[in-house]
Parts: sequence; structure tokens; C-alpha cells
Amino acid sequence: MGVQEQYPFDVEALRADFPILDRKVGGDPETAGEGEGDDTPLVYLDNAATSHTPDPVVDAISDYYRSYNANVHRGIHQLSQEASVAYEEAHDAVADFIGAQGREEIVFTKNTTEAMNLVAYAWGLEELGPGDNVVLSEMEHHASLVTWQQIGKRTGADVRFVDVTDEGRLDMDHAAELIDDDTEMVSVVHVSNTLGTVNPIRELADMAHERDAYIFADAAQSVPTRPVDVEELDVDFLAFSGHKMCGPTGIGALYGREEILEEMSPYLYGGDMIRRVSFEDSTWEDLPWKFEAGTPSIAQGIGLAAAIEYLEEVGMDRIEAHEDLLAEYAYDELEALGGVEIYGPPGDDRGGLVAFNVEGVHAHDLSSILNDYGVAIRAGDHCTQPLHDEMGVAASARASFYFYNTVEEVDALVDAVREARDLFA
Repeated sequence: MGVQEQYPFDVEALRADFPILDRKVGGDPETAGEGEGDDTPLVYLDNAATSHTPDPVVDAISDYYRSYNANVHRGIHQLSQEASVAYEEAHDAVADFIGAQGREEIVFTKNTTEAMNLVAYAWGLEELGPGDNVVLSEMEHHASLVTWQQIGKRTGADVRFVDVTDEGRLDMDHAAELIDDDTEMVSVVHVSNTLGTVNPIRELADMAHERDAYIFADAAQSVPTRPVDVEELDVDFLAFSGHKMCGPTGIGALYGREEILEEMSPYLYGGDMIRRVSFEDSTWEDLPWKFEAGTPSIAQGIGLAAAIEYLEEVGMDRIEAHEDLLAEYAYDELEALGGVEIYGPPGDDRGGLVAFNVEGVHAHDLSSILNDYGVAIRAGDHCTQPLHDEMGVAASARASFYFYNTVEEVDALVDAVREARDLFA
């Protein structure tokens, strides 16, 4: 059976919802799509950084601005009421999507990074002190690593890092050593944006809860690509970004257990999160609004709900299966080239991305050459600089897939990598 025959859905039919995938590139960016040289088909393999947005989501955002654009929770007039309902129902959609108990457990943020900072500042600064520790992993994104690192410096809490094995997995024996009676928070990425490793969050949650610690899952690379249920994972906090899951930029979500969020003080102050204000003191609105100060990202929240509806129609199980198929195929084809070092677990045991280096070719040079072939990948440390230091490389190239990518696009990647390898041989 050919690889294409294993697709869990009609990929070409879905690609029709993404006009950008029909773009031709190669010309002057100032005259994109118009200038001489725009003749190379785009092969977009940078989905771990940002995915594309289908027409139904663009239409939902456009409909808000064209039909009922108004501020939420501020007005009695009809447009404000319609906008408020849509915005609140967007919280419900997110809650249902990840298995939360209700909208009270869903706080809209700008992105995963802001969600991480919200918990670190609203909870961490209040609860952590000398003698406490926070446990991370060596594969953390800077959004987690730098945030908890700086909170540790402010509070005197120790920040510990679980080792990563040579195969790119968490050393769970080391995790069991680090998570002790002084641990207050375990914050671990669900799917590594560099190694593709799918971490055992439930096992880590059990370790944390046995020590009366909380666990925070960075789900920026998992919620867009596979079924995620916060109750099954038994996490206390979880965060993800809309722009990695067919939604707009500027919107993300923080899940937090209701009883924990109730005890936390607000992170930002201002309009909409206030219940009562006097010159002497103030009281806060109910969850989740007490954490959403000021005019929120209304259109973006509505767009995120539309993206969730779109993904659910495709089917998260099928999206995961398609990504696994492409990742395994890419891993095997790149490995077969020779002169390519791939990072992380084997191709049949990873998320939908492959980070690698070509012998004798810097990752940035490789990305530039691939761009000449219309292949868009990421090159750099992928906001995991300490992990790259541990791997002994300054940077890596990363191809990341989504459900609208095809085997033919993986072949285009491999062909371009071959050309680059031969050019520098």
C-alpha cells in the first residue's frame, strides 16, 4: 500500500480551504505573487511555529467585524450582547475541546507564553520561596524555562531540570529523584517542539500529586495535533496557542483547575475584571473574567472557537494519524539520505515534526537553500537554546507537518535537502 493510500481523510479536499497553500514564491517579497520569479510552488513545513488559517475561520472573524463588532460585557445594546455571547461561548468551545469542566477553567491569553507568565506571576510569586523547588525538563521551550528561571531568582526557589536521554526522551528515573517533598510545581512540555518527543504527562502528574505539587503542561504542540483531555492527563494547568491550530494570532488559552484559579490573585488589573471599586479597595469578577483585564481579543477568541469547530470536523484522531504518517515517512527518507543527523525518538514514536542537521551545512544555510526550492522550514534553536547546547549544536533545521501537508511535500523537502547536501559536499 502506498503512503498516500494510508491518508485518513481527503487531504486535497481540505487543502482547498487554505488558499495560501496554492501560493507561488521566489520573487521579490515587496511584490509577492505579482513580480517576476514567483513561480515556485510553496511547500509550507513550518507548522510548529504557525499553522495556516482556513476560509471558515477567516469568515468567522470577518463576520464579527462586519456584523456585530462591539465590546463585550460593557453594553446593553444588541451588538454588545451578541459579541458577549459569542465571546463567552468561545470559552465553552475551548473547555469542551480539552475536557475541562466549564468556561470557569478557561482563561483567554495572547498565547502560551502569556499563560505561562500568568501562572508564574499570579501563583508563583505568592507561593514560592527559599527551600521550594520547581521541576522542569531540559527540553523546555523558553516560554517555560525562562519564566520559571526568573521566578526562581525572585523568590529564592530552586529550579531543577530533568535530564533528556540520548534518544531524546525524559529520564523518568531522574524525574522521580528531582520531584520531592519540596517541589511545588512541575512544568513540562507535552510534545517537544525540537525533538518531537511525546512526554508521559500523566505519569509526571502522578509523581507531582504524590508530593502535593501542581503540574503545568505546555500543550502548544499537542492540543493542535492530537486529542488532549485535561482530566485524563490529570494536570492542574495547561496552555496552548490559537495560531498553531488554524486560529488567528493573538489568542491562546490557559486551563486551570477551578479551585486553584479561585485562590489565585489577578495577574493584570483594569476594566472588565472588576466587580466593585472604591477609593480604598476593589473586588474581582468571577472566573474566568478576573484574569482577563481590559478589552479582550474578541475577534481572535471567536476565531479560535471557529478553528476548534473546523478541527473537530476533521477529527483530532485522524489529524494525529496523518501527522504520525508524515513524520515517520520524513524521518525514514531523511535518514536514508546519509549525512543527516536527526534528533529525538524514532520516526514511529514522535509528534509531527523532524529536527535535523546536514553534515557540513549550517541550519541557516540549509533553510536558505530550501527556500529557493519553495520549501519553508524553521532554522535556529527553536526557543530551546539550552537543549541545543546539550545536543552539542548551535542550531538545527526543523520540518513540521500539519494535516494539510502531503507525502509529495515531504518528497520535495527530501529532494531539496539532497541538493543542499551535494552542494556543500
